[in-house]
Amino acid sequence: MSEGQPVTAENVTPEKVTDVVSPEHAQHLRLLEALIFAGTQALDERALAERLPDGADVKRLLADLAEVYAGRGVNLVPVAGGYAFRTAPDLAEKLKIERPVTRKLSRAAIETLAIIAYHQPVTRAEIEQVRGVGLSKGTLDLLFEQNWIKPIGRRRAPGKPVTWGTTEFFLEHFGLPSLDDLPGQEELKAAGLLDGRAQPPIFRPEEPDLPLEPDEDETSEPLASDERRG
Repeated sequence: MSEGQPVTAENVTPEKVTDVVSPEHAQHLRLLEALIFAGTQALDERALAERLPDGADVKRLLADLAEVYAGRGVNLVPVAGGYAFRTAPDLAEKLKIERPVTRKLSRAAIETLAIIAYHQPVTRAEIEQVRGVGLSKGTLDLLFEQNWIKPIGRRRAPGKPVTWGTTEFFLEHFGLPSLDDLPGQEELKAAGLLDGRAQPPIFRPEEPDLPLEPDEDETSEPLASDERRG
């Protein structure tokens, strides 16, 4: 800035730590920065001192480096007894990324989903009849939470058990235009996915199922006690 020129925000350059320290100290700062950046975990003062030249003032170097990064997207912060670079707190919310977590289906869940797909609308008791074993509540819960199945009505039977069917997401995931495009028994037998002697029962109630009550929205998870009555 020339003599006599007015002082304005445009012509004032803030001093940096590296502008007012010796070249040796500045070089130590660069090495410290590299050590912390490359570290797989937070490094304490002792570990840093071992990697820095003899006589390096570790405490001052850490203070100066923290000052250099104070207004940046990452800050130098004390972590677990050491030091590491971390995202600036005010930016953390903007860096959140939500990803769907894929949960692997158990054999019981896969079998249950297949039974529902081919026999819908089907009750819990009917699923157990086809599988030949009891069905844990967690299996239906998992399929419901993953949006594979949904309650679609109630059987006209004692207790009015909930009947289950597949969702639009089920068709979308497997690339099926409709349930009519599911592989038939002969196709499954030919592919070795169904015992050639198997004759799975088909459930066809004498009367149409009852619709869900107005307060039983299809997107609402049914109560466990409600399912147990089936």
